Amino acid sequence: MIVSRQNEKVKELFKLLQKKHRDKTGMFLVFGEHGILEAEKTNNIVEIYTVNNSKKGVLIDKKIIKELAPLSSPTERVAIVKKPSVKPYSDKVLIIDGIQDPGNLGTLIRSAVGFGFSSIIASEDTVDFYNDKVVSAAQGNLFYANLIRKDLVEEIKELKKKGYKIIGTDVDKGKKIKSLNKNVKMGLILGNEGVGIKEEIYKLADEFVKIETSIIESLNVSVAGSIIMYEVNSKND
Repeated sequence: MIVSRQNEKVKELFKLLQKKHRDKTGMFLVFGEHGILEAEKTNNIVEIYTVNNSKKGVLIDKKIIKELAPLSSPTERVAIVKKPSVKPYSDKVLIIDGIQDPGNLGTLIRSAVGFGFSSIIASEDTVDFYNDKVVSAAQGNLFYANLIRKDLVEEIKELKKKGYKIIGTDVDKGKKIKSLNKNVKMGLILGNEGVGIKEEIYKLADEFVKIETSIIESLNVSVAGSIIMYEVNSKND
């Protein structure tokens, strides 16, 4: 059993809590059974550590895993996993402009995979895909996503050249989601929780949609994005 905080493998685990080390190594941490199972299914596991000797993994002291874990709920295992490889773009692409809340990004990854927007392009100022809270909220779905971080202006221009229609959100100018032509290649832009879509990105949208609500003016970005992606994915008229 590994009990020392000074153990080299333990030091590596703690380093992976830092974005710069995740970027350098191409690896990140996954906590809990569901995420580890999905990492195993997709052959992304590098090494597993456990406090339970009846489960697969290198045995590690409970104090170490408790200090590592981002959530208050107990977990018995943590895994070092490889970042998923970049894949060809899906016909439906989610474009993330400056989202800061890890829970929002993780939820959007989960919804995007479920509703056919498996390619997700994030701006440089968006929270890291592999932040521990993003990973937790994504519930293993990031292993099925095509996660890309690029300059959005240039990337949207390239998508338009490839025939993608770029859709933004606007509570004033937007039209009803159900009026969208679903049978086209599409990029959906979702903006920052506080200020929305940046002006230079907003100008690149071909059209805008809105979600009609009662009483409240707007929805949380992860809720709104999930609803729009569901509607686009829906087969019903």
